[in-house]
Amino acid sequence: MKTLRITSDLSEVKKIRSFLSEILKELNLAEKDSFVIELSLLEICINIIRYAYPQEKGEIFIRIWQQGRKIFVEIRDYGIPFDPRESEKPEIEELVKNEKKGGFGILLARKLMDGFDYKREDEQNILMMYKKVKEDDA
Repeated sequence: MKTLRITSDLSEVKKIRSFLSEILKELNLAEKDSFVIELSLLEICINIIRYAYPQEKGEIFIRIWQQGRKIFVEIRDYGIPFDPRESEKPEIEELVKNEKKGGFGILLARKLMDGFDYKREDEQNILMMYKKVKEDDA
């Protein structure tokens, strides 16, 4: 299990990418699976950075681990309670047509990952995602 603690600031996205890149290389995943996991994690974290802490910076905790052929990603924050499962489920065509900003991140993560769950516990938002993966054939 690997963990990362960051501050809710867009400058921290570089740390997330570096952290994730190192882990995904170690796991020897197919390129498509690595891309899906990275995209999903970054989109969720950017949403947390932008919306979870409106008054001041807060912390975000990321844990990643492998169990069998599944890669699990857990993201925790102490921000405003928000259950992404209850957010609107717009169609991608609708978002593009209306040039609406926002809404893509959660939608992408929910569609691309094989599991997506949320709970609020001990004043924390806890988002759990997993992806069934294949080893790299290269």
